[in-house]
Amino acid sequence: MAPKIDPRTLTKSPKRCVTACSGFLLACLLAFTLQIFFFSPISPDLLKLPPPSSASLLPTNTYLQRVIKLGEGHLKGPEDVCVDRDGVVYTASRDGWVKRMHRNGTWQDWRKIDSHALLGITTTKDQNSLIVCDAEKGLFKVSEEGVTVVASHVNGSEIRFADDVIEASDGTLYFSVASTKFGFSEWYLDVLEAKPHGQLLKYDPSFNETSILLDDLGFANGVALSRGEDYLVVCETWRIRCLKHWLKGGRKGETEIFIDNLPGGPDNINLAPDGSFWIAILQFRSDVLEFVYNSKASKHLLAAFPKLYNLINPVYRSAMVINVAADGNIIRKFEDPNGKVMSFVTSAFEFEDHLYLGSLNSNFIGKLPLRVE
Repeated sequence: MAPKIDPRTLTKSPKRCVTACSGFLLACLLAFTLQIFFFSPISPDLLKLPPPSSASLLPTNTYLQRVIKLGEGHLKGPEDVCVDRDGVVYTASRDGWVKRMHRNGTWQDWRKIDSHALLGITTTKDQNSLIVCDAEKGLFKVSEEGVTVVASHVNGSEIRFADDVIEASDGTLYFSVASTKFGFSEWYLDVLEAKPHGQLLKYDPSFNETSILLDDLGFANGVALSRGEDYLVVCETWRIRCLKHWLKGGRKGETEIFIDNLPGGPDNINLAPDGSFWIAILQFRSDVLEFVYNSKASKHLLAAFPKLYNLINPVYRSAMVINVAADGNIIRKFEDPNGKVMSFVTSAFEFEDHLYLGSLNSNFIGKLPLRVE
């Protein structure tokens, strides 16, 4: 004879199941929240971006869609580009190769550095070598003889995130450290944290010493010397501005704002032949990002899930470079507003009436004619 079943147990079992499931889900949610907030890699501050300057009032254009593609398919994320006096184009690719294109258009895998984090490059004054920033190891000198380390430590600490470099006529090197806390693969964490971990460093070849010129910079990025080398300009990416640091004259050692309230975050900067500067601008402005910058909870969430940050980050969907006069006024603006041809442009170098453009999101260098016949 089958046992009798109490109908009351049939109603209690589903309730117990729902209660158990709810408790489990609540525990998972609590653990998830604790993981995001209490084990977060960042300790963020809120970031209030200033309104953009007059550059945003210049008409939107599509000039960057006119670029000639150099080395397409041969390059991988060429972040920076420079051209020597003989017209040889140099860049450093994500595969660790320093590559160059000769006048006849042929490309050469010139020197290999065991790194995926090669960033800013510059030719030396004697034109016989390059200085290359490695975001993991410091500064390298690259020449026909090979690759040697120039600077790897400052004040006893390893240089963590060397970003851009320029050489003065006396051989002194000025270079930026984007962040002393986060590495190249974690650059977005520095932006989300919005605390100043950047530095401007000076390497003196006479004493083989590296020293700190400026500290507490907001993601120190591009570095350029003025035509007279009386001051240099360093870009602060998430502060949306560039600083001027005086090297000579009565104001030597002083620092002031060169240009601020930019339409986006300044990346690399290069001196133009006429004494003005070319600055690559990263699109850090959008309604979604404005919300994130002012929400610590959102920052923690994106820090835990970087792919979400990439989805909402417009740097991968647009490109902009601006030309800024020596007095800090914007002269020209070139764009690819929807990233049709170029996006995430990180550097712009002028040579013989052409602009050479590097990008972390391209497999080529863009070459843009500056004169229209």
